[in-house]
Amino acid sequence: MKLFLKTACIVFLTVNALYAQNFTHADSLRGTLSSFRSCYDVTFYDLNLKVTPSNQSISGSNTIHFTATQTFRKMQVDLFAGMEITRISQNGKQLNYFRDGDAVFINFEKPQISGKKYAIRIDYRGKPTIAKNPPWDGGFTWRKDRDNKDWVTVSCEGIGASLWWPNKDHLSDEPDSMKITCSVPKGLICVANGNLRHQKDFTETKEKKNQDTATERDFTQFEWFVSYPINNYNVSLNIADYANFKDEYIASDGSKLDLDYYVLKANLEKAQKQFQQVKPMLACYEKYFGKYPFWNDGYALVETPYWGMEHQSAVAYGNNYKNNAFGFDFIIIHESGHEYFGNSLSCNDHAEMWIHESFTTYMETLYVECLQGYEKSIEYILGQRKLMKNKVPLIGPMGVNYSNPDSDIYFKGTWMLHTIRNIVNNDKIWFEALKALTEKYKRSNVTTEQIISFLSSKTGLNLSPYFNLYLRTNIIPNVEYELIDKGSETELRYRWTGESPDFAFPIKAGYDLNSYEVIVPKKEWQSKTFKKDGAKELKIATELFLVQAQKVR
Repeated sequence: MKLFLKTACIVFLTVNALYAQNFTHADSLRGTLSSFRSCYDVTFYDLNLKVTPSNQSISGSNTIHFTATQTFRKMQVDLFAGMEITRISQNGKQLNYFRDGDAVFINFEKPQISGKKYAIRIDYRGKPTIAKNPPWDGGFTWRKDRDNKDWVTVSCEGIGASLWWPNKDHLSDEPDSMKITCSVPKGLICVANGNLRHQKDFTETKEKKNQDTATERDFTQFEWFVSYPINNYNVSLNIADYANFKDEYIASDGSKLDLDYYVLKANLEKAQKQFQQVKPMLACYEKYFGKYPFWNDGYALVETPYWGMEHQSAVAYGNNYKNNAFGFDFIIIHESGHEYFGNSLSCNDHAEMWIHESFTTYMETLYVECLQGYEKSIEYILGQRKLMKNKVPLIGPMGVNYSNPDSDIYFKGTWMLHTIRNIVNNDKIWFEALKALTEKYKRSNVTTEQIISFLSSKTGLNLSPYFNLYLRTNIIPNVEYELIDKGSETELRYRWTGESPDFAFPIKAGYDLNSYEVIVPKKEWQSKTFKKDGAKELKIATELFLVQAQKVR
């Protein structure tokens, strides 16, 4: 294994050197859990803002409740430089602060004592970043619906929630709960995360400058409450003249989950048909991963003008009510899967976003297996294999707000998990391990090492070499093989070639899914004899393992 690890190290360090060219001081401020961030633990956000579509602006405040994890007199929060801070205060008394780009450093006159609870309020306003290509680059989307009514949404994964509200913008710290109060022009609905607790109309009177007259504008205020931890980029606002319809999902234990759907009124009939996919999906996910993890907050789909995002308990949907070639709506299935991986089980650093995307993409395959059968699921995942780039490792540099340059954390990641399932070679053990993983780390942060260790423990196998191969290198093992006719039998000769593992890596060979047998290639030629199966040709099971197979004769 030393030879393999040496090769892997060279590959990883070479690619890592390329990464390092692009990182800036701003990346480190955003991505590093410095002492000015680790000194406090956020327990609650109280976000209160007004959205004005007519000039594409927002204004309001966020009160950050926190516990000091060590005694300190300076802390970092984050808010994009383009947003104006009008005041920062504690117990009504103004605090001094200074900016370093998008980072805001707050100075306290008195030390914040370790173990004690505190709160600060940040008042702010401005015109937040406008998304050019949501959700891939973040920001607000200001649109009109077909009736020329305002349709406002936000998406900010990667770029960060601090583009529109002040917070501790680091994945490692999620509030235990959150209140979101949003005021919008009357006639519009604001849908945020969690449950709607209160709604009221009010009139805002504003004096005109240099005039004795005043203007009045009517608003509606919506108060939403999230009763679970939530990562910052999942906090969302969706504002439109929505139609709302409801349903419920009954779990295997008889408990009921509220389902809420918010769609443009013109699409109500289409949504009522398309969203029927939700309940079978929830049943499949419950089968493999346990009950929906944010039960008390309910499940919602909210129509957006962009493709989709996994906003917790308010999943953004913009797939135009279309199914793929396998007969399901990809956005519903994928983004809802993130409620388990990404929202409930979350990484600490953007370098480990494979945890969110690899598992969720793998959930798509399991969804197909659940409803359409195993062979159809193999067909589905084979379609994803050709989308792999395999140029850089799935795990990037830590502490710099890293962004993966391609989609391998989706497609190579799902193939990694598919491969490990077949290495384990016992579905009962594999699926019990996955369900135990989601239960163990439910609504908490987790690292790559914790996942590997946990799954290794539950399966009884050391899975580290396999995970490290696919996560930390761009090596795809290559097996060279030849077939020798021996009458009623065929001899398979096989070996690893090139940059291939020198640890035990079982794969399979045979004629089809029903006849595969385990083989364990080595650098030296190995052989195994198979009885012939009609005119079928013996093959390496590359539909079950992320390996390459090269037939030499």
